[in-house]
Amino acid sequence: QVQLLESGGGVVQAGDSLRLSCAASERSFTPLAMAWFRQAPGKEIESVAAISFMGANKYFADSVKGRFTISRDNDKKTMVLQMNSAKPEDTAIYYCATSQTTINASGSSRSYDMWGQGIQVTVSS
Repeated sequence: QVQLLESGGGVVQAGDSLRLSCAASERSFTPLAMAWFRQAPGKEIESVAAISFMGANKYFADSVKGRFTISRDNDKKTMVLQMNSAKPEDTAIYYCATSQTTINASGSSRSYDMWGQGIQVTVSS
């Protein structure tokens, strides 16, 4: 069974950068839209960024616009979230998600049918 594997999490200082990666465990797997979500302690899960199948269409939550970028490599079946100018409020568990039905970037969790286990990101002030 295909799994999504997140990596790159950790602890950074406010203002620093962090790079999260998501990789599919099988190279034969071809996800359509891909996205990052996050869940802070005591809060509901929220969308962070999403990217369409060919990478031309991207979505960013207002809270991360101008600070985060998202990219993907369809040959390697990977996706990257580049987090710049990190803030303490970015602290959360970050989840990678993929869709087998949605092509365009979507910020709705209902668009995604496969999820990673999550990875902790902590931004200290």
